[in-house]
Amino acid sequence: MTEFDKRLKRAIERGHGRSDSRTAAERAAALSEEDLKSLHGKYRLMLSEHIESCIEKLTAHFPGFEYKTTYGEAGWGAACSRDDFGQLIQGKRANLFSRLEMAIRPYSTLHVLELAAKGTVRNKEIFNRTHFEKIEEADTETFKELIDVWVLEYAEMYAANA
Repeated sequence: MTEFDKRLKRAIERGHGRSDSRTAAERAAALSEEDLKSLHGKYRLMLSEHIESCIEKLTAHFPGFEYKTTYGEAGWGAACSRDDFGQLIQGKRANLFSRLEMAIRPYSTLHVLELAAKGTVRNKEIFNRTHFEKIEEADTETFKELIDVWVLEYAEMYAANA
């Protein structure tokens, strides 16, 4: 079975799961504010640990990157950055900055689970993305896949430009 076939099968399964989750979502609409906060906290913890793991692995492959766990008003997750001071580019000295940051945003009255990511390679922003789903309908596997894809995409772009 090819990689595409596997991904297609997972997409179909997610679709079936979403139709099942619609009926569950109707029941979940009755969730209280405290229930939603609790569910968001559970998801945030699970996904921020996945973010930390992926970004830590990334820094292991690119010497010079500094890893940092992030938390607070901006969200919970991780970041890695690297400053290259005094690089010669076309005969001139330049300071080059590269950074990847990814976080699960704090709970809000919008009742969504939100993943935000921003990547910069050699002073150029290469992406600034968000993905969100209603908390009661959130699929953590989708979020994990996005985290993986975005970290892999950053690694490829950094390697191509380093």
